[in-house]
This record gives sequence, structure tokens and C-alpha cells, in this order.
Amino acid sequence: MSYFNKRIKFIVFYGIICFFGSVFAGSYEDFFSALERDDAPAVAQLIRLGFDPNTPSPQGLHPLFAAINAPAPKVANALAQAPATKFDLRNAHEETPLMMASIKGMDVLAKLLIDRGSDVNKTAWTPLHYAASTGQLVVMNLLLDRHAYIDAPSPNGTTPLMMAAMYGTPSAVKLLLEAGADPTIKNDLNLTAVDFALRENKRESASLIEAFLRAKSK
Repeated sequence: MSYFNKRIKFIVFYGIICFFGSVFAGSYEDFFSALERDDAPAVAQLIRLGFDPNTPSPQGLHPLFAAINAPAPKVANALAQAPATKFDLRNAHEETPLMMASIKGMDVLAKLLIDRGSDVNKTAWTPLHYAASTGQLVVMNLLLDRHAYIDAPSPNGTTPLMMAAMYGTPSAVKLLLEAGADPTIKNDLNLTAVDFALRENKRESASLIEAFLRAKSK
């Protein structure tokens, strides 16, 4: 092959690389702009055209985490439904998308993630701990229906009931008690759910637990 022909081939090849590079750059900007607007149809279209839904955001986040953080619930749901999306990820704090959806009460997203196989009973802190800590009743019921361990211990022995008692709501405490949570469990600091409630002056939650214990002892 002559030098001239080789040169032509190089120019053509270089042009193709530049073209697809510019297309990707445009798609990247379009994708994350659509994510910020919670424009699910635009995100779904870009994925259909070949954009990788696992491409890190400009902040280095997986798109699913970025959509949950935004919040962009429609985009998060679209990502959860995309076959190529990796869904059982961990962030720097060992949190999964299901945990983040649980703490924010994103019940549709939580269901989509569970249906795809996201781990309901992740070791250490669980999605139920997270949902209980903000009183997300719909998500809590969903997790329990999908066999979440109700007395799951955190690394220091804290249960979802303790999280509900200290940070959540009386309704979350009541839901867990009625579902079978054990209020007598103590964590590594020898604290019970009542102790957690009293620490934050959650008198209604403490009273609910105390009344439950009295009724159980009869």
C-alpha cells in the first residue's frame, strides 16, 4: 500500500474516532442534563441509542445514585428498569440504591429494585433500618412483605425498631411492633428501643413501646 493510501486511511479512521467521540460527549451532556430535569423519556431514549446507564456523573456518581440524590424519581425509575443498569451497587458509605430509596420513601423505585433482585437483607445496615429512621411506612411494609429481617442488627447491634424510636415516627414504631419486632433487644451499648426513644425525648414512641411490653407481660 502506498504512503498516500495509508495517509488517506489514517485520516478517515481519525475522522471516525473524532466523530464518535463528539457524539459521546454530546450524549454525556444530554444524559446528565436530562437527569437533572428528571426527564425520563430523554434518558430512556439515550439508553436505547447505546448510552451506558452506568457512566459516572461529573461528580463521579453512578447515575442511579445521582438520580436518587437529585432527586429525579422518574429518571431513577427509568434507570432501574433498564436491563443494562447495575443496581446492587455500593457507594463510599457502603449504601446501596435500595437503602437510599428506602430512606427517601421512594417506594416505586424500591419495588423496582427489589423485583430486580436488590438485597433486602444486606448485612450491617439494611434498607429497613434506613426506612425506619425516617418513618417511611409504605417502604417499610414493602420490605417486610419481601422478607426483610425485622430485628436485623447493625454493626453495633442497633435494630430497625431502635432507629424508628430515636429518629423515626410513632407510626413507624407501631408498625414494627405490630409486625413482630422485639423491643427487649439491647445493642452493644446495652440500650433498648425505649432507651433510644428517651434519648431524643420521643415520649410518644417510648410510651408505645412500654405499653406493648406491659400488654405482652400479662
